Amino acid sequence: QLVETGGGLVQPGGSLKLSCAASGGTFSDYGMGWFRQALGKEREMVAAISRDKNTFYKDSMRGRFIISRDNWKNIMYLQMNALKPEDSAVYYCAAARRRSGLIPRDETDFGSWGQGTQVDVSS
Repeated sequence: QLVETGGGLVQPGGSLKLSCAASGGTFSDYGMGWFRQALGKEREMVAAISRDKNTFYKDSMRGRFIISRDNWKNIMYLQMNALKPEDSAVYYCAAARRRSGLIPRDETDFGSWGQGTQVDVSS
């Protein structure tokens, strides 16, 4: 089970930190990722992290967002900085389908999803 927290309303230029708490599996064996879906748009990957903490970012997020994980606490994070109105979306965390040391880079690599947390960037 994956549960996201930390969403909310923030002004442009502000920051938010999302958390994804995992339970029911061996968190440290799986790659993880953050996705988002804005109203009327398709879901897109934001960032992903391997079980060994290697990371991948979508180009538009690189330098503003930081993905991390704590394998002892079974939590993944997404630190979002310099937020823009176009970052408004429901943010989902996801776990890879298979145990692997690779970074999961495609939506089809993921098999478990959280319920999402809403992020609104507006003045």
